[in-house]
Amino acid sequence: MTAAATLGPVERYLEERIAAGPAHFTLIDPDKSPGEHAGRIARGAVELGSHVILLGGSTGMSREVMGRAAAAVKAAVRVPVVIFPEGPGSLAPEADAVLFMSLLNSRNLDLVIRTHARAAPVVRAMGLEPIPMGYLVIAPGMRVGEVGQVDAVARDDVSGATGWALAAEFLGMRFVYLEAGSGAPAPVPGPMVSAVRAALRIPVIVGGGIRSGADARTLLEAGANVLVTGTITEEEGLGEAFRDILAEVGRARGR
Repeated sequence: MTAAATLGPVERYLEERIAAGPAHFTLIDPDKSPGEHAGRIARGAVELGSHVILLGGSTGMSREVMGRAAAAVKAAVRVPVVIFPEGPGSLAPEADAVLFMSLLNSRNLDLVIRTHARAAPVVRAMGLEPIPMGYLVIAPGMRVGEVGQVDAVARDDVSGATGWALAAEFLGMRFVYLEAGSGAPAPVPGPMVSAVRAALRIPVIVGGGIRSGADARTLLEAGANVLVTGTITEEEGLGEAFRDILAEVGRARGR
């Protein structure tokens, strides 16, 4: 059996979309945009060209809140609905998949692997598709850096970021996520994205601090396979900045 044959439907969808060019994920926080509100945001984002809806963000999110948002989003759009987990308590069977991610540079082993051992049976029982991913926090890291107890990779430490990312690939993770932190004043530096992309054979996801079409263009030109935006929609809705970001993704895909 080939590796591709073992992929679940969501990961096959991601593989196909990324093969055709860069993709975009919209991150919605169900605590801030509950239920039908999440569905309305998702519908608008997908109409503008977003490829996946991520649900997550707040600490302490309940299964009920996540489940209602996932159900509403699935009723509104036909793209995958994927949980961006903050812990096992935020898992809900109404979603399609979960980013089964190790916070690589955390000092807390619970966030590197121990919580995963507790969550894995829950993921299987709920029928969620796990998507193996290395999650690497780049300075400033913002709230995720604090809560995740990370030793953030310095913005000029290109070799360090590359080493972490390669380790994730060698351990069998199928995506690497470079995270500057929600609300970061600037995204992950382009030269770092470019170096990591050149070193890896798996897709590179970039999130945090992406606030404009210019930010998106820099990261796409550096080789990012996926851009994730969340704060921009919380602050401005599906306004001009969000549309500019999606336009840059569309141009990079040749549309």
